[in-house]
This record gives sequence, structure tokens and C-alpha cells, in this order.
Amino acid sequence: MAGQQLWHGLAGLSGAAAVSLGAYGAHAFKPKDPYFLEVFDRGNKYHLLHSLLLAVAPLARRPSAVGACTTAGILLFSGSCYAAAFTEDRANAKLAPFGGMALIAAWLCLAIP
Repeated sequence: MAGQQLWHGLAGLSGAAAVSLGAYGAHAFKPKDPYFLEVFDRGNKYHLLHSLLLAVAPLARRPSAVGACTTAGILLFSGSCYAAAFTEDRANAKLAPFGGMALIAAWLCLAIP
């Protein structure tokens, strides 16, 4: 029960953050280089989608593995995209591939019986 509350709580916070950042990106974020708006949007889309995966983590056979990998993936992938976009520096996206691997691992943890 405690694990379920943890992942549902994180999913709610993550989803709220994703929607808030999405609104900021759509209405207020104006980078000098439009490439960074694409980077921001990509990070935000993955953030919102994977917030849903966090919400279903308690239904998985290995909820802690799904939740932990998803949380790490969101922080590393989306966090790197946000950092690169806000600073307009591609070097700040260097952790994104590790986040992507964590997100893939989360989906595989959900799939493996």
C-alpha cells in the first residue's frame, strides 16, 4: 500500500509539473534559437507521457523497478532537455541518453513477467 501511494503521489506531482511547464513553454518561453523550443517540447512530451507510467507503476509485477526507472528517466531525460532549453546550451543535455535508457528499462520492467 505504501508503494502504491508513493508512485501515485509522484505521478501526481510529476504530471502537475509537466502540465505547468507545458503551459510555460507554450505561452512564455521564447528562446533566441527556436531549436531550443523543440528541445523543451520534446522533454515536456516525454515528461507528461511518463508521468502516466508512474501512475500505473503500482499495477506492475515489479512496481518499485518501474517507478524508480521512470522517475530516474524523467529526471535525466526531461530534466536535461529543460536544462538545455533554458540555458540554450546543448552541453546541458548530455544526460538525456541515460534518461532515455532508464525510460526504456522502465517499460521493459513493466513487460517482463
